[in-house]
Amino acid sequence: MTSHTIISYALLATYICVVAATDYTVGDSDGWAIGTNYLAWASKYNFTKGDALIFTYVKGQHDVYEVTQDSFRSCNATNGTLRIYNSGIDTVNLTSATEYWFLCNIKDHCIGGMKFTIKVSEPPTPPPTQPPPPAVTLPPPPPPSAAVRGDMNRCYFVILLVSLWVFPFR
Repeated sequence: MTSHTIISYALLATYICVVAATDYTVGDSDGWAIGTNYLAWASKYNFTKGDALIFTYVKGQHDVYEVTQDSFRSCNATNGTLRIYNSGIDTVNLTSATEYWFLCNIKDHCIGGMKFTIKVSEPPTPPPTQPPPPAVTLPPPPPPSAAVRGDMNRCYFVILLVSLWVFPFR
């Protein structure tokens, strides 16, 4: 393998590691619970299309509502609910490069701070690939006329030998 090929594969592997989707546990070790500063939590990360949010909480004590911006601001999910999650361990796939708003719809939890918003961006574009190294080239074959001349010379030599054998010098 040439050094150019090795470098190209190394760059590709690095790119794949960088753009691989990431799963984020909302609230980190605290999970989805009252008392966690979710605005600070969300500001620590750069979310990319293809990532996922994992909400872990006690089922029945909390829930997760994906809502519109207006519902988020008012902490009222009555008219602006996009999706409801309530299993206790929910995965939200971030499938679009857009802004997302989440809140807990249990009474007073949203007002108490159980809400956050994130902006999801497109994944970075891949670096340009290096052109493949030039192939090992062989010298070109001799021109056809030289090959024919070589064959003709051999032919003349054979004729000369046969002639000398058939018609020896006396």
